[in-house]
Amino acid sequence: MTMASHRPASEVRPGERRPAAIPLPAGAARLLTGAGAVLALVSTFLAWTWTTAFPGNLTVTGYPGGLQNITLAGAALTLLHLLAGYRVRGLRWLAPSGTTAPTLLLALGTLAATWYTLGAITNDLGGLVNIEPGGFVAGGATLLTVIGALALPPARPYPENTPPANPWHRFRHSLAPGRPSRATALPAWADILVIAAAFALGLLLFTYGIEAEYGELFVGYLLLACAGLAAFGRSGLTQRLNSLTAKHRNITLTAAFVAAACFPLTLTSDTYTNLATSILIFATVALGLNVVVGLAGLLDLGYVAFLGVGAYTAALVSGSPESAAGVHFPFWAAVLAGIGTSLVFGVLIGAPTLRLRGDYLAIVTLGFGEIFRITMLNLNGKTGPDVTNGAMGIPNIPDLKIGGFDFGDTHDVLGTPIGRFGNYYLLMLLATIAVVLVFRRAAESRIGRAWIAIREDETAATAMGINAFRLKLLAFALGAALAGLAGTVQAHVITTATPDQYQFAGTVPPNSAFLLAAVILGGMGTITGPLVGAALLYLIPNKMDFMQDYQLLLFGVALILLMRFRPEGIVADRRKQLEFHADDDAADDAPVTLTKAEV
Repeated sequence: MTMASHRPASEVRPGERRPAAIPLPAGAARLLTGAGAVLALVSTFLAWTWTTAFPGNLTVTGYPGGLQNITLAGAALTLLHLLAGYRVRGLRWLAPSGTTAPTLLLALGTLAATWYTLGAITNDLGGLVNIEPGGFVAGGATLLTVIGALALPPARPYPENTPPANPWHRFRHSLAPGRPSRATALPAWADILVIAAAFALGLLLFTYGIEAEYGELFVGYLLLACAGLAAFGRSGLTQRLNSLTAKHRNITLTAAFVAAACFPLTLTSDTYTNLATSILIFATVALGLNVVVGLAGLLDLGYVAFLGVGAYTAALVSGSPESAAGVHFPFWAAVLAGIGTSLVFGVLIGAPTLRLRGDYLAIVTLGFGEIFRITMLNLNGKTGPDVTNGAMGIPNIPDLKIGGFDFGDTHDVLGTPIGRFGNYYLLMLLATIAVVLVFRRAAESRIGRAWIAIREDETAATAMGINAFRLKLLAFALGAALAGLAGTVQAHVITTATPDQYQFAGTVPPNSAFLLAAVILGGMGTITGPLVGAALLYLIPNKMDFMQDYQLLLFGVALILLMRFRPEGIVADRRKQLEFHADDDAADDAPVTLTKAEV
């Protein structure tokens, strides 16, 4: 690795004032940041505690383990972005929009993960005396890294060249990205390699998170992952990858499918595969709700009932010995029955209610969700006909058999055994792809554009000749059908259908409140947003069971913070970004041409 120039990329231009949040010379700030990152990296090879009672075995000197790996990764990424600021050949591609903001974010993420680890050791083992010198070195080194990063000159000059006196405003300005540079065009094969590497890295990170063996490790992973994703966004790397995926759309879709299909091969236990399958079910239902809420703008608070309709329909016709129907349809017929029944319910519920708007529609749909759950509870042979066995539900739903392939058996794929949940994961992956294709085609069609017009202003859309009621009913029916598809698979995965699975709110998803939160937090109207939001909202409660008493409190705090700092959602479309960030200075986003040596 060679230096293209010893001059940092964030060098202040003549006439520009870029004082940092902490007043230090730029050279000293970079030296302090680099020294802190190197010292934090070295500290992970020292013992942080003397006993193996804390999970992860942080007692070994010579190689990191457990949460030390999180600090190691954070320190290495911080150092890489700092070197990218010096235009190190091959690293400048990582930060086209400047290195100050991503370096600071990564330093903060490393500090949070490291100090959380030290706090967890102190709390679990009973005092600071349980921390070895290596732990204190790690805590001090990450603090030095943050101090140095705060002293780095921001990538963007202050408005009107007047720095604010408020330190908080200076800190926020340090997190602002610079003007994106124009990268030298790579050959097509290099673009494909970058896309493949990005999906491979994403698969590795998701596998690490889902296989976190204890809650403390998952919290540390989550802290650094959030900081890292924010850093990549501020560095401009996310935008650069988005341009590559848009340029090679077919390659991107293929890589995404291959990475998702290989996911069961990377897991060490069928328990984690079961968790991944449940996440896919939750994500698919959230994407179906995105048709109703994200595209058409209809606030549906009882959407989980359509998932229940599909699940109960599949349970009744799939050969369960407890089913009152007493029939056994093949899987394709059970899927069509679940989709069709959910669609019919969507039309029956939507036809008399979709003339309402806003809060009134939300109250009616909430009532429908509760009516469905109570009805399933009362069809027990005592307070109503014996159809659903009441609170006991319909258990013992047999495993699927498609063309001689038994989903309940273990099969070898490339020498790796794939168990029952792995088989259902692959089936649910195909269902998710089908829902994604339906959503994408619908969103890009004339009907999808009409839905967006209704969402933005129904009165104006009606005045322009759009039949709002008919199109809203179509959105409601399509969303219900997609939820019914997911429900048929869910019934076979969990082998039972009970009323308590389909509530408005609860501590464990899927329920209507969490589904709506997944769409809003992930990004309404997008494909990736609800998938990401659903994965986070399902994975976090399962991994942080040690904080079960505070889950709803933390969930509310997370909602408030996200609505304050990123109201458009984690993954937002261009329309939402313009709506919530209309006051951003577009001039600062103008591309800057770099020389070949700089790139």
